[in-house]
Amino acid sequence: MFARRRKHFGTPADKATYATLHTASLASPYLREGLTPAAAGKASKHLRDLLGTAAIAICDSSGVLAWDGVGGAYESNHRVDAKAIAAMTLRSGRTAVLGAHDVACGDPQCPVRTAVVAPIVTEDRVVAVLVAYSPRSSAALVRATEEVARWVSGQVELAELNKERTRAMEAELRALRAQISPHFIYNALAAIASFVRTDPERARELLLEFADFSRYALRRGGEFTTLSDELRNVERYLVLEQARFGERLKVSLLIAPEVLSVAIPFLVVQPLVENAVRHGLEGTTGVGQLTIRAMDRGSEAEISVEDDGVGSDPEVIRAVLAGESGNDSVGLGNVDARLRQVYGDAYGLVVETEVEAGTKVSFRVPKYASGVHASA
Repeated sequence: MFARRRKHFGTPADKATYATLHTASLASPYLREGLTPAAAGKASKHLRDLLGTAAIAICDSSGVLAWDGVGGAYESNHRVDAKAIAAMTLRSGRTAVLGAHDVACGDPQCPVRTAVVAPIVTEDRVVAVLVAYSPRSSAALVRATEEVARWVSGQVELAELNKERTRAMEAELRALRAQISPHFIYNALAAIASFVRTDPERARELLLEFADFSRYALRRGGEFTTLSDELRNVERYLVLEQARFGERLKVSLLIAPEVLSVAIPFLVVQPLVENAVRHGLEGTTGVGQLTIRAMDRGSEAEISVEDDGVGSDPEVIRAVLAGESGNDSVGLGNVDARLRQVYGDAYGLVVETEVEAGTKVSFRVPKYASGVHASA
């Protein structure tokens, strides 16, 4: 006869730790949006659960961003005073412990008798305060409020970093557009002009391809696109370049259908193709071969652009990717930086090249990554 094993759910301390971490995880997504009234309002319930107080308020210099806890007339009484209560800590950056003389509203039934006011700090600057209201104060409540405020500070700093990352990506994208457009526009229009008299229909088709390419490359809004849309624009680019190179430019596309729907950063494939044409094949006199691959690698997609052109000194490419060279090889460093910003350093460009031996540039992206969604 076997004794049934008793289920073990951990010690009371384990359970309390789990409950605290779980509650914090519920507040975190809202705080990562930044300290807006909407985000603070959604997070405040979970923050009050962490502290176990009668009410909490989150205030900045403009007033009360969020309130959670006692409602009705009690809330009305204390919300009015919350801004004044927060002002001192906003100025000094120091935690304040207030007694009944400072916060009690006079109603004997109101549970608010004391308040702990702790600063929320980002980059050494007090941006808001967390006010914990309770029937009585204690050293444990003061420490807990300070710790929760410190944790909120970290989440708000991460929100600011995410905003900065987005702004940096947008700036990188604007820089890339400015870099590739003059060179390509001149060559594309010259190729179209060469057909205006000899083949007007071809000129019209090329002009439409050029218009579609420009509309995509210069579009506003959305950091991400699908691999399918990016490759379609690459095809437009290559139609225009083949009009210029004629039979000298041979192109092969080897694309796994399974990866066409994968979301990728906007304009990460086309600059690699332009780099292959402009730096790899433009300097050759014979026929140049360009091969574009998109392969299914399980949880990832692998994209590569390979040419059999003049190649490059690996040290030059290393300097470009490290940001140590003014010659960016048509956005190579830009694309590498944006891939790393989105997915991490493990997902930068891999460049294989030697002088007179061609160049292969490849990168991997997760098929599903948090925050990476193609615009509709």
